[in-house]
Amino acid sequence: MTLSIPESDLAEKIIRGDRRTLARFISRVECGDHDAETILSRLYPHVGRAYRVGITGPPGAGKSTLTNKLTMRFRRAGKKVAVIAVDPTSPFTGGALLGDRIRMNEIALDEGIFIRSMATRGSLGGLAQKAVEVADVLDAAGFDIIIFETVGVGQSELDIVKAADTTIVALVPESGDSIQAMKAGLMEIADIFVMNKADRTDSDKAVQALESSLQLRDHTAESWLPCIVKTVSIEGKGIDQLREQIEGHRAYLETNGGLQKKRRQRETEFIKKIIAEKWQRAFWTEAREHELNRLAALPHSPYHVAEQLLNFADPAHRL
Repeated sequence: MTLSIPESDLAEKIIRGDRRTLARFISRVECGDHDAETILSRLYPHVGRAYRVGITGPPGAGKSTLTNKLTMRFRRAGKKVAVIAVDPTSPFTGGALLGDRIRMNEIALDEGIFIRSMATRGSLGGLAQKAVEVADVLDAAGFDIIIFETVGVGQSELDIVKAADTTIVALVPESGDSIQAMKAGLMEIADIFVMNKADRTDSDKAVQALESSLQLRDHTAESWLPCIVKTVSIEGKGIDQLREQIEGHRAYLETNGGLQKKRRQRETEFIKKIIAEKWQRAFWTEAREHELNRLAALPHSPYHVAEQLLNFADPAHRL
């Protein structure tokens, strides 16, 4: 849906934090509205002030409750917080199931908090495809902290590292036996580990297993070694310590230039993504689709067909 106000006024309303305009424009971004790019460009000079935190981990680790309690702690510190809760895509509507927003109704009415549920729309990385662009919009709107809460599908959600400044991996005591198997995936991306539901039996054993795994990681006096924070998120226990560790990691990144490096890499990857999407849209003309169908019916390998399509000259549309 296109808003019937000038683009400059729309951008200004977003920068002022007008919630209705913000929500409507985010919907345009999610839907892939090409006209939204002009507004995103106008917002760009205001992007870069928010600190981005990613919370990921296996299903059942209590990520939504952690997000809820952590958001409340940041608000007590006077921070404006936006939450991007990535839900599984509904098989019926293609939209988000909105489970996280329902669970977060404790904080949803706070004017200093903005919650957006987004559907994964088939993205295997745990983050919705448009989540980074939505984060940029929220950044420009003046939010101090942006929290990504991923869908929780396991080792495939590694793209959160590119989107977040600090990545938190939430585990539960039952994760202890599988920590070694997780090492190549979630275990490698964490800046902070949370052992949630730490009041359960064997939580100390799980923490010890995690500590043993971390000792095998390459580490120098200058590098960041992930810490382990024990929480009982439903009771709010350990959340203050978690916020302190996030602030500690932020200070570490700001001191050694790591934050600037991360954000530069994020922008570089995003530019590549924009170019790839534009080239793909430009490439698949009606003529090339027709040529694909013709070649696919012949006894050629997919590699040969791809090469033929790349060399196919569409007189009506050139790349």
